Amino acid sequence: MSRARADEEEYWHSSKFRAFTFDDEDDELSQLKESKRAVNSLRDIVDDDDDDLERVSWSGEPVGSISWSIKETASSSTSSLEGRDSSLQKGSSSYAAFPKQVSSYSLSSLFKGRNKLPSFQSLSDALSDTGVKNYAPELRRPKAEYKDYSSDWSPKDTVRRMQRGKICSLERFRSLQDKLVLLDEAVAGHDGNVITAVLIFLKRTLRREILFRELEVRQVALCHLIHFLKETGEQKLLLDLLRFLDRTEEVALSQYREHLNIQDVEKRREFLKGCIGLPFSAEDTSHIQDHYTLLERQIIIEANDRHLETAGQSEIFRKYPRKASILNMPLVTTLFYSCFYHYTEAEGTFSSPTNLKKTFKIPDKQYVLTALAARAKLRAWDDVDALFTTKNWLGYTKKKAPIGFHRVVEILQRNNAPVQVLQEYVRLVEDVETRLNLGTKYKCHDVVIETYKDLKDRIQLTAYKCRVDRGSAEEEKINSILNN
Repeated sequence: MSRARADEEEYWHSSKFRAFTFDDEDDELSQLKESKRAVNSLRDIVDDDDDDLERVSWSGEPVGSISWSIKETASSSTSSLEGRDSSLQKGSSSYAAFPKQVSSYSLSSLFKGRNKLPSFQSLSDALSDTGVKNYAPELRRPKAEYKDYSSDWSPKDTVRRMQRGKICSLERFRSLQDKLVLLDEAVAGHDGNVITAVLIFLKRTLRREILFRELEVRQVALCHLIHFLKETGEQKLLLDLLRFLDRTEEVALSQYREHLNIQDVEKRREFLKGCIGLPFSAEDTSHIQDHYTLLERQIIIEANDRHLETAGQSEIFRKYPRKASILNMPLVTTLFYSCFYHYTEAEGTFSSPTNLKKTFKIPDKQYVLTALAARAKLRAWDDVDALFTTKNWLGYTKKKAPIGFHRVVEILQRNNAPVQVLQEYVRLVEDVETRLNLGTKYKCHDVVIETYKDLKDRIQLTAYKCRVDRGSAEEEKINSILNN
């Protein structure tokens, strides 16, 4: 038994492994020191002057980040506690003299990744023998990230990148030839946004004469620029471009559009008066003249009606107060206003509907539609009846509507006309199918019954009997027809 114990002791003492001791120099701490020196030796290879590089710790986190600083802090605290434990185990008196550390961290020190005060060191600083700054290997960014900012793109590649929404600088295209090639590539790409972006760049970097001359032979780009100038309101540059192209009518129309920006009525009237002499086409000249005449007429009517409304001298203004001014209103609105408030006035007055019709050559269809809507709104059924009544040379009266009586019925129904008025005009609808549909829709029973009687359609008349009230005059009329 003693021999076995002796062999066991010899085995353990002859092993190549040694037992752990605190005084052993070849421990884990000394190995960590050697690793640190190896890391510090990399300072001769690493270039730290590149501002675009990031310093990365061995853990893969950027040096200086908050998470890295927290880990370093935890490591430092752990090393301090281990030092205290070892001191207690050795029974030294250094623990009593060890001062209590006060946290001296600031937000800036966390972002920098190191402590400003030497009294609270990280584990890496405690292991370093010298005060030399520690360096970690630096990793460069992939070259693909810098590719977007390259200045070597050709005009074709630049246009393609702009179509994909990439940010491209056009300032590198300095010569006129490069700028024109860029414009041609943009037009060939058929992307309106890219064409407009290139035109804005050319407008800013080229003289007007050169830009106008080159765009004259590039009609697609020219149309884009003209539309862009109209949308942005660059009136002066637009007029210069149209004059260069010798488009006199477009120049006149562009100047005429300026009246929309004039709020004062008198100034707008004077401006329109000056536009009459511009080089418009014959048709456009007539429109400009009518516009000036209409505004002049509206000014007169507005002044007179405002006085009548304020004085309370007119019954119609007391019963139906005006909701808005007539100034700058369209011709149809002005005609409706005149038919509503001045329908019975003589033709010689400016506010008379017939005067407006004659002055501005309003077609009969438009005049009848407008007058019917105005008089039906006032429920003036006698005026509506007079509007469609005509006399022939023999003195016979006849109703005639240039807009078709089916439209007359619809307008009257929208204005809540009574059934008796509706039936009178439903009867005047020539198409039988339309007449039956309107009579059924608006419950004009007499018209429907008479139409089925004329058609001698006993089946439909019997079916329509279910639509009328039981015991009503319409039911008796249907029974009388069926029994006869």
